[in-house]
Amino acid sequence: MNNVLAHTGGALFIFCLAVHGPLRAAEPDPVTRGAYVFAAAGCAVCHTDPKAKDKPLAGGRAFKTPFGVFYSPNITPDPRHGIGDWTERDFLKALRAGVAPNGSPYYPSFPYTSYTRMKDRDAKDLWAYLKSRTPIAEPNKPHELTWPFGYRFALWGWQALFFDQGVFKPDPQKSDDWNRGAYLAGLGHCAECHSPRNLFGALDRGKLFAGTAKAPEGGAVPNITPDKETGIGQWSADAITELLSSGMLPDGDFIGSSMGDVVENTTGKLTKDDLRTLALFLRSLPPIRNDVSKKK
Repeated sequence: MNNVLAHTGGALFIFCLAVHGPLRAAEPDPVTRGAYVFAAAGCAVCHTDPKAKDKPLAGGRAFKTPFGVFYSPNITPDPRHGIGDWTERDFLKALRAGVAPNGSPYYPSFPYTSYTRMKDRDAKDLWAYLKSRTPIAEPNKPHELTWPFGYRFALWGWQALFFDQGVFKPDPQKSDDWNRGAYLAGLGHCAECHSPRNLFGALDRGKLFAGTAKAPEGGAVPNITPDKETGIGQWSADAITELLSSGMLPDGDFIGSSMGDVVENTTGKLTKDDLRTLALFLRSLPPIRNDVSKKK
């Protein structure tokens, strides 16, 4: 959930439940259940400045991109700097349509292109959880965009070309577990990070999940398709589940960098059943040969 406030936009690249009903959480309380959705959606990683961890969700994390530097916004319930004066309808419109309360379009770094798939109950429970957080009066940092990317009106054209709006629809030809894994991958916006992008900052649909040599914070993001040479085709479902749960790689080493943050704040908080369905989905993807270690 990067970029919620109208004047704050976001980076064009951002690092990476029930299908037929609610999330598989025994707790019916919306706030408690919303905490689970919050973890699955990866909100904490982007909206907390690593240099100010005492101000969770107050924004300020910098993302360097070819379009300039973007800073994540404050999504605490502070009425002035956060989302404290939003309504639930405002929140759902942001997730569903990529549009701010004032009617302006969001930069696609706020991964509404993935969040648009979120089920109604999950979105509403997430809203309930965010409202329960401690308000922090931390001003949002203005972006440092290169010309002409600061002109937000151009985003209407971007959305018309690249944004496919709509709630997740299960594939009737697939199992419930596969559909759940597909939904989780969308909720966690895995493709937003693990896919290359075109000149306009839109995902390369022909290489979804195939990784990229051009990560927003430098380095590369790995290929997570089941290609045996450049992806995770030699990994077992248990190995994928273990990585997502603890961060441990098949060779016994541990993941670091941005993915380490994701394991700590997102996938590591999900149930093993959820992680297994995500592993099932990833192993079912078409293998794509894409060596991200080679600079393009």
